[in-house]
This record gives sequence, structure tokens and C-alpha cells, in this order.
Amino acid sequence: MRLCLLNMALFCVWCLFSVPPVSAATPAHKDRSKLPITVKSNEMTADNKGKTAIFSGKVVAKQGDVTIFSDKLIVSYADISGSVDKVEALGNVRILQTNRTGFAEQAVYDSHNGRIVLTGSPRVEQGSDRISGKVITYYVDDEKSDVTSGGDPKARVEAVINPAARKSDAGRR
Repeated sequence: MRLCLLNMALFCVWCLFSVPPVSAATPAHKDRSKLPITVKSNEMTADNKGKTAIFSGKVVAKQGDVTIFSDKLIVSYADISGSVDKVEALGNVRILQTNRTGFAEQAVYDSHNGRIVLTGSPRVEQGSDRISGKVITYYVDDEKSDVTSGGDPKARVEAVINPAARKSDAGRR
């Protein structure tokens, strides 16, 4: 029974975030850290010594095919190279990439590793399917995710997977 539930959960997650196979010659993820980040907001405060830029008010940040909407965005720069180290989005976070949308109260985007960690009632939707948990880690370039209860024994991971409509059934009604 336990193996059956595990296989069903793995199948559900695969259906939600399925992608074509990656060949061995393809790198595990694309490093977006060298792509420009365009940020629009109502205000910005830069701290050169602290190596941060803080954007607030209707923030929209875009890097490659990833767009982040939030109330506040903190961009941290690496000490040596000056490249973007991480991006923290706070408040009413919405992240778009192709046909997937993530929602949370907080998100941390590590562009070097192509990883976004969503916390604060996170959920990801793709079409009419959705998945939620306590912590969602989304690997942008690998198009895979880990959804956990965050170690909370009362928290649960929930997935809603809708079957694809069959073309042969469409004309029978």
C-alpha cells in the first residue's frame, strides 16, 4: 500500500511538471546569472557597501523567461564579482515562467543554481493543476520541483491533478 501511494504521488508530480528528457550532453541547468535583470518599481534604495538594492512598490523583475512580481525585492550582489548572488521577493509574490505560475509570501531566487524557494502558503499552478505545501523548491531550468511539509507533522503536501481531456471523448456528447 505504501509503495502504491508513493508511486501515485510520483506520477502526480511528474504529470504536473513533466518535461522532455534531457540528453547527457545538456548541462543540468542554464546559468541565468549572466543575463540582465530588469526591475520596475515605485522606489529603489541602493547600498553599495552592503551590496544590495531594495525595490519596493509594485515590483516587477524579469530575467530571461522568469518574471517575479512582489511588494518588495532585495537584490544581493556577490562580494568579488559584483554579479547578482540572490534575489529575495517579499509580499504577494507571483512568479511566472512559461505556463507555470508560483504564488507565495516569500521567495528566494538563486540564479546561479536556477532554484527558487517559495515559502508562506506557497502553491504552483500549471493549467488547472496545482500543488501546494509548506516549502516549494522549484528548479527553473530542470523544470522539476520538491514540495515538502517543511518538517511540520501537521502540514501536508496537496496536489490537484486534472486528467487531460481525451480527443476521442470530445465529439461524443
